[in-house]
Amino acid sequence: MDIKKIKAIVDLVKESGIAELEIAEGDDKLKITAGGYNSLAPITPQAAMHTQNTAQQEPVLASPKVVASMNNNIREAASAPLEASSGRHITSPMVGTFYRSSSPTSQSFVEAGQEIKVGQVLCIIEAMKLMNQIESDQAGTIKEILVADGAPVEFGQPLFIIA
Repeated sequence: MDIKKIKAIVDLVKESGIAELEIAEGDDKLKITAGGYNSLAPITPQAAMHTQNTAQQEPVLASPKVVASMNNNIREAASAPLEASSGRHITSPMVGTFYRSSSPTSQSFVEAGQEIKVGQVLCIIEAMKLMNQIESDQAGTIKEILVADGAPVEFGQPLFIIA
């Protein structure tokens, strides 16, 4: 793969907002891992992008400009305060898609103002075609639901505020 093609792919990944992309073209392999606005982990040049040619065995790294741009986005997200709301947060244990109910025609697992118990199912997060039920690790009242149904979520992103 030539550098122009790699730069074009990096630009597409940045525009689309996907977290990770892996492409194989013949003996060339390209893996791009990008941090979104909700990602708090620092990105190193090696994690941002590398290619591995089995004949060459030397990685091609993202330009410092691309890595600096992604690192700036991460710093901004880390320094931005969460919404000014009192209460405890229940956060996402994984990256995936947030669903409030088991199917589009079903009732939501929980609503704002509802009392919840430890172990009660709050939502589903779909990750790699697997539906993962997220249970409450604390009792209380749902004060606010912070994520829209069908929205993508990141690891550690607050999903609910519990009073």
